Amino acid sequence: MSSVPHIPVLGREAVAHLAPREGGVYVDATFGAGGYSRAILEVPGTRLIAIDRDRTAIAGGAGLVERSAGRLMLVEGRFSDLAEVCAEQGVEAIDGVVMDVGVSSMQLDQAGRGFSFRLDGPLDMRMGQTGPTAADVVARASEGDLADIIYLLGEERHSRRIARAIVADRQETPFTTTRALADLVGRVVRAKPGEIHPATRTFQALRIFVNEELDELQAALAAAERMLKPGGRLVVVSFHSLEDRIVKNFLAERSRTGGGSRHLPEVAQVTPSFRVLTRRPVVAGEDEVAHNPRARSAKLRAAERTAAPAHETDEASPWPKLSDVMRGG
Repeated sequence: MSSVPHIPVLGREAVAHLAPREGGVYVDATFGAGGYSRAILEVPGTRLIAIDRDRTAIAGGAGLVERSAGRLMLVEGRFSDLAEVCAEQGVEAIDGVVMDVGVSSMQLDQAGRGFSFRLDGPLDMRMGQTGPTAADVVARASEGDLADIIYLLGEERHSRRIARAIVADRQETPFTTTRALADLVGRVVRAKPGEIHPATRTFQALRIFVNEELDELQAALAAAERMLKPGGRLVVVSFHSLEDRIVKNFLAERSRTGGGSRHLPEVAQVTPSFRVLTRRPVVAGEDEVAHNPRARSAKLRAAERTAAPAHETDEASPWPKLSDVMRGG
């Protein structure tokens, strides 16, 4: 295994916006290979709570925990539960949160995890060790739910055709491998030369759905808002438009001021809970993209917490819920 430390996409920019300071308490909400955590721990006296739902990542971080001499607490869990994780560690407020949203390169490169159709493996896609697999969803979801999942979470305009073909074929042979599903989508959707593989959006949609990634992100942003001290920093790196839209809209709503009209009855204005630090998202430079093509789609947004109370959150979302789909509701 390489001894070169893992550098996450936009890692330097993320840590610069987080601005960790001596004695501060921080959360690395998506530990992964520990790139953010290492950089934060380089600042003397910092304390760090790192979270990951992937047991493989937790095991891989054991050495860093040992070297941190008690400054790093590495917890297996969902980043939407960061407030509860902090409370369990005796931490009531934090100075910063950094998150790298989505699937990691390590997960994509492991055939046995079933995230990628480049490598044939079981149709799993779970970041953690519990809950339904992608194979379970493909086997049990209705045609309508499958079409909605693939359209809303994969932005796939051929979603209804793909869902119809899945339902027709699964009656004879269940889909249990990544190759079997990718082959079906390849038959249904014809890609032109130079375009992405026709199964790319379907696999993205199923991965997001199985791991409830967008719901997790919404909950994690709200939890960070509740936990950050005034002046604390929130830094989020996302990799596709759905994630970035959630972060952008969250920060826009939490930083909005004014907006009333002299022609309408006065409405109580909610005091902004964040000050946006990145009016435009930070993107990777040419050198980073050349070394890591995945960086091409990355966008970083950052904000600083004000002293205002956390806003009330709206839990409604337009995409299907995993629990509803799996129980047939």
